[in-house]
Amino acid sequence: MRTSAARTPRSALLTAVLAAVIAVGAIAAVFLLRPRPEQPAGAAEPAAAPVTPVVTCGGGPCRQVAAMTVGGTPVVLLTDAAGSSARVQVGPEPGTVFELSIAQLGVRLDQNSLRCIDGAAPTCLVRGDVGDQGKAGYGELLVASGGVWRAPGKPYFADAGTLSLYDVTADGRPDVIVVRHDCRGAEPGTAQCDVAPVLGQVYDLTGKTLGCTRRYTAPSDLRGWPDIRLTRADLRACP
Repeated sequence: MRTSAARTPRSALLTAVLAAVIAVGAIAAVFLLRPRPEQPAGAAEPAAAPVTPVVTCGGGPCRQVAAMTVGGTPVVLLTDAAGSSARVQVGPEPGTVFELSIAQLGVRLDQNSLRCIDGAAPTCLVRGDVGDQGKAGYGELLVASGGVWRAPGKPYFADAGTLSLYDVTADGRPDVIVVRHDCRGAEPGTAQCDVAPVLGQVYDLTGKTLGCTRRYTAPSDLRGWPDIRLTRADLRACP
């Protein structure tokens, strides 16, 4: 007599499958709802992403007027739309930002206003004309020492309209050359002074006068004009 294995009823199989599904779901719910371990006291919170400060000029956004790189360091001249506020940003963003005092003196700054020279003391000169005819101008220095930039804050005035940087003393540090009228009794800016001969007066980076050139008929007569190039042999006592 042949025999065969008894078949499990279909309803019993469905019941078993349903029970398995319910069990898996319950285990997942327990895993998801389990209490998370508290963070140990004193543990540091995740660091927030740094926020780069926005440089403003005169209460509004700055615009880039000129840029140079000196000794591998980027230097950017920034102004507001009216040019009444100006700053210099030194180094990669956010860098170090210096506010320029000459912006309050009515100077006009453009793409030619920034001049930088590398060396033992990397230096930048920001210069701009004043007046309708550009016969006079102001300049301001930024100087690096030991990798730290500073702004001496002393504006230089050239009533003959020319300011420049050049290593006059050949010591590896640039000097400031200011071209002015030798008025001898007349006030700068007057008609009498404007027709007087001119000379170049040289300052070191501390603002100390190193000497003056002889007198010339016009600024363009000085060697290298408008970026004047002098040597120590060109200097004598200032009148």
